[in-house]
Amino acid sequence: MSTLGLIITIASAVIAAAMVIYQFIWYRHTMPAKMQELNDEAKKNAEVIKQKKLLEVKEKFLNKKAELEKEVQQRNQQIQQNENRLKQRELSLNQRQDELTRRKSEQENERKRIEQQQAILQKKEEELSQRFESLITQERTQLEKISGLSADEARERLVETLKDEAKTAAVSYINEIMDDAKMTANKEAKRIIIQTIQRVATETAVENSVTVFHIDNDDVKGRIIGREGRNIRALEAAAGVEIVVDDTPEAIVISGFDPVRREIARLALHQLVADGRIHPARIEEVVAKVKKQVDEEILEVGKRTAIDLGIHGLHPELVRIVGKMKYRSSYGQNLLQHARETANLCAVMASELGLNAKKAKRAGLLHDIGKVPDEEPEMPHALYGAKLAEKYKEKPDICNAIGAHHEEMEMTSLIAPIVQVCDAISGARPGARREIAEAYIKRLKDLENIAMSYTGVTKTYAIQAGRELRVIVGADKIDDKQIETLSNDIATKIQNEMTYPGQVKITVIRETRSVAYAK
Repeated sequence: MSTLGLIITIASAVIAAAMVIYQFIWYRHTMPAKMQELNDEAKKNAEVIKQKKLLEVKEKFLNKKAELEKEVQQRNQQIQQNENRLKQRELSLNQRQDELTRRKSEQENERKRIEQQQAILQKKEEELSQRFESLITQERTQLEKISGLSADEARERLVETLKDEAKTAAVSYINEIMDDAKMTANKEAKRIIIQTIQRVATETAVENSVTVFHIDNDDVKGRIIGREGRNIRALEAAAGVEIVVDDTPEAIVISGFDPVRREIARLALHQLVADGRIHPARIEEVVAKVKKQVDEEILEVGKRTAIDLGIHGLHPELVRIVGKMKYRSSYGQNLLQHARETANLCAVMASELGLNAKKAKRAGLLHDIGKVPDEEPEMPHALYGAKLAEKYKEKPDICNAIGAHHEEMEMTSLIAPIVQVCDAISGARPGARREIAEAYIKRLKDLENIAMSYTGVTKTYAIQAGRELRVIVGADKIDDKQIETLSNDIATKIQNEMTYPGQVKITVIRETRSVAYAK
């Protein structure tokens, strides 16, 4: 570097240093004044803000004060109103108090007046009582003088006379009541029975002791019989029925006294024929399976029957017995249908008589449970049914109605005769039980022949399906006194010589006719 350049650089550095020193000295002298100026300005601004804030606070204070004064004024007005109301209520209470005081005073005066009147009345009553006793004594004395009898003697005679008159009137009244009761009871009983029969739907009997199993073609018969008859023997042994395979086209007859066994055999045959596998082992398996299905169906039928009739709370075993009735019959009448019909009849009749219809319906449904035992009892079905009902916690009046419906035990409840009557109605109505037409006609002819065998009988008519026998007698051969004896004799002979459901009414008619012709 040259000397000139060095001199210039040094000079520049000296100048720069001088300027820095100058600026420092200037800043040091001028800074306090600016600081003082800024400080004054800040004080002025703070004072302005302070004044502004004070004004705002004062304004808020004045507004709040106005609001408080307004609220105090409103409260003072409300207090004044409440004071006015209290003054009015106080005035009203004072008036009521005065009114109550006045009324109390009036009531006290009235009480005193009534007490005075009662005292006067009591005094007059005592005077009248004394006068009445005096008059009674005088009248009694005069009557004793006139009649010549003392008061005790007259009283005894009067009592005896009244007793005789009362006895006569009572006897007459009792006779009238008895006659009216007989007429009314007879008429009312007929009305109730007729209404009961008309209001219950019935069906005719169609049950028998065989079941026909239909097949599509006769080729199946050989498979059912099996080699040397082993299949049919296995089916008969497993189901407990007799299988009859004859020349009847497309049909196999299942015979047996037990409808449950017949139904099991029919269902088993249906499954075997549909499956096609028919051999002894398969037969035993299918029969066992069908037995289980039938048992379940029996239980379901019992439950459905109880629900349909509105009977609740039956023991499960009683429900099973009711379901088992579906496969039992009596004189061709299905036992479950008979039990349902009897239950409905009992309910209607009990309602007509003002008795418990639910109890009557329950007893009617269960009255023949002794006919479907799991094991044969050594007692009549009615008594066995009552024993079963008692075993499964049925009420005593229900058990009595079941056991007494054939009069094999004493009736102890009003439901028992209703069950007896409704059982007879259901079993004895025309069409209820299957009967061969020839036997039915023969029974009617026998009725008429028995009546015709008596002297004096001119005509006989069996009517109402053999439930009534009308006998016409000659007026010149039998008098009125002999009619009653004749009807009893005919009834006794029919009862001893014939068998029939229900009862037969014998009506003997005697009439005199006089015929003339005007020409």
